[in-house]
Amino acid sequence: MRPPTGGPGGGGGGGGGAPAPRRPAPPQARRLKGPDELEIVAFERGHFASYSACGIPYWVGGAVTGRDELIARTPEEHRARGIDLRLRTEVTALDVEGRRVRARDLDSGAESWTAYDKLVLATGARPVRPDMPGADAEGVHGVQTLDDGQALIDTLEGTRGRRAVVVGAGYIGVEMAEALIDRGYEVTVVNRGSEPMSTLDPDMGRLVHEAMEGLGITMAGNAEVTKILTHEDGRVRAVATQDAEFPADVVVLGIGVRPETSLARRAGLPLGAHGGLLTDRSMRVRGHEDIWAGGDCVEVFDLVSGQDRYIPLGTHANKHGQVIGTNAGGGYATFPGVVGTAVSKVCDLEIARTGLREKDAHRAGLRFEAVTVESTSRAGYYPGASPMTVKMLAELRTGRLLGVQIVGREGAGKRVDIAAVALTAGMTVEQMTALDLGYAPPFSPVWDPVLVAARKAAAKVRGSS
Repeated sequence: MRPPTGGPGGGGGGGGGAPAPRRPAPPQARRLKGPDELEIVAFERGHFASYSACGIPYWVGGAVTGRDELIARTPEEHRARGIDLRLRTEVTALDVEGRRVRARDLDSGAESWTAYDKLVLATGARPVRPDMPGADAEGVHGVQTLDDGQALIDTLEGTRGRRAVVVGAGYIGVEMAEALIDRGYEVTVVNRGSEPMSTLDPDMGRLVHEAMEGLGITMAGNAEVTKILTHEDGRVRAVATQDAEFPADVVVLGIGVRPETSLARRAGLPLGAHGGLLTDRSMRVRGHEDIWAGGDCVEVFDLVSGQDRYIPLGTHANKHGQVIGTNAGGGYATFPGVVGTAVSKVCDLEIARTGLREKDAHRAGLRFEAVTVESTSRAGYYPGASPMTVKMLAELRTGRLLGVQIVGREGAGKRVDIAAVALTAGMTVEQMTALDLGYAPPFSPVWDPVLVAARKAAAKVRGSS
């Protein structure tokens, strides 16, 4: 971003980058400065910008009927707002000393340097693609962008077989397993861990495992994929582990993502232990006054553990974009940190977590008590009440809430927001028991399941004192 002599506004068109909904960086800066005070150029190497990557599994599964429903703002709309959005253009080099970036047009191959006064990096994350035979075979898909989603749908619609293997059982793996079930495929999930959803403790992950098998998904745990086998024509035919082979007409990789910071690394910008860019509270890259970074390429401060973590979520990216845009446009805003809240589902099973898992608490050197309670989503006598399991961690001696995990049916997932607010406020489990939550039989028991867990955790902390 710079005055009207020209310069790039950002690298990347996702949640924290140039074009994204809810006032991301360049649109927010434009709102503050106006078209005559700030020229914004945004580079995006894909065909699309300003879309919901989180919605791709639901598009693949058919719950979202078309790709355009996921696009929040078109390139034409961005350009009408004075943002020079250049699609299919990849930034290949960053010259920090010379305050310029080199970009390549992916269609023509032409390269050029562009100067900047203020630079925003929103390069996102890249899917982990295993280094093994067959990983690039026809019919093997990662799912990160709209282009990826379209390629997978094309394969699903053009494949005669109905056997799918999902490698990995994190958020993407679980959501893609559901999408493939919805498309009528026989689905096997191959996971390196013993239980799905490593963002949960294993005892809570076991509940997800049982529910997935109940939906007809075959779960293969403690199984590391060693190679992907192909037919003579190069199409995928099976996924192999050390002990077994799983026939497949299509393979979806859901192993996870890593921050895409190769450009920043080559430019000598500071990276954290997880490979993400390090920023201050204003989202400035540490040690660089006129460079900001946000979204899945940065590490974030964990308000519970007090450590930097890598938690790639669209909610964070959008907040980063608003903070960056405000600061780049001459205002002042900060991003204080996160508590690690996330929610997902597989068919009608809702899965949520916030704060620390047991291993996170151990890693942070915290001593804690853990409790698990069984409750229901509504008053037990009200029609439609369904079971819910809540696990809660509280710090010994202080009783400070450290984390909550919830698995259940309708009404379970968003209850995690109660705990997210309590974590952000630094509340103890004793204080939580007095929270004045809404109650009526169609919505909750008299004692909400989260408060039942808080009561049990408070009692256990008192008993350990």
